Amino acid sequence: MTQTGTHNYIELAIEIGPSLHELYIALLAGEGIECFQEEDQRLLAYLPETGWTPEKEQSICDMLKERFGSIPPYKASLIADRNWNAEWEAHLQPIEISDRIVIVQKNKDFALKPGQIVIEINPKMSFGTGYHATTRLMLRQMENLELRDRKIMDIGTGTGVLAIAARKLGNKLPILAFDNNSWAAENAIENVVENNAPDIEVKLLDAEEDLVANLKEGYDLILANINKNVIDRVLPVIRINAPNAEVLLSGILIYDEPWLKKLIKLLGYDVVRTVYEDEWLSSLVHPI
Repeated sequence: MTQTGTHNYIELAIEIGPSLHELYIALLAGEGIECFQEEDQRLLAYLPETGWTPEKEQSICDMLKERFGSIPPYKASLIADRNWNAEWEAHLQPIEISDRIVIVQKNKDFALKPGQIVIEINPKMSFGTGYHATTRLMLRQMENLELRDRKIMDIGTGTGVLAIAARKLGNKLPILAFDNNSWAAENAIENVVENNAPDIEVKLLDAEEDLVANLKEGYDLILANINKNVIDRVLPVIRINAPNAEVLLSGILIYDEPWLKKLIKLLGYDVVRTVYEDEWLSSLVHPI
């Protein structure tokens, strides 16, 4: 959850079955919660103690009631300090994204098959381990793109896995990967070095002005595995400031596909290809 892994957190235990986990994770991610643990009949969501306020609780309850008509039983508890990273990383196993791409935690052995490329990730609770369907969808889409001569920007890079994959899939031009969380940016820097791709530029960017300034540097492929609320804000910014760029999107529920299609049409994009896994989708869009 942080680069140090030793901070107080609120554990939000929500009593819902496994079939609802993916949907709730997506909705809660829109509220700024990024760390989850799935159990048989409940979902555990974690956020910093300082971020749990009466206003935050009310916002989450209002959102869930609007979406489902009611709020499931839940309990918020203060969790004492412990080494979150060590506990989480201990359970990570290699992920075969496809016949070609494998994500392996740093220092874990894996028998590669002929032709496979390996991406070594030390996640430190950053998003992008391969365990989430949206990461897998993005990577599979990227396999079908000609990346060699594309100038690439990765928005919300998390572990840096997409930027690293682009380089290992043959990209030869500049790649900028950025996140608005300092711990994620630091983690991405570690991972690009570990994967012998130190030329990938990793930045900590937050303000919209920072995004605009970088978009104007001529990027022609934007990777955006983020969430619906962020896509709603940044896709218009991308369209204006990188008008010729293709955008590869994920972090969107199939439930929200009509909304996405409307936004894409409004902004003057065509859908090149959409792929699905579980409750999630990824769309590659091209400017008209």
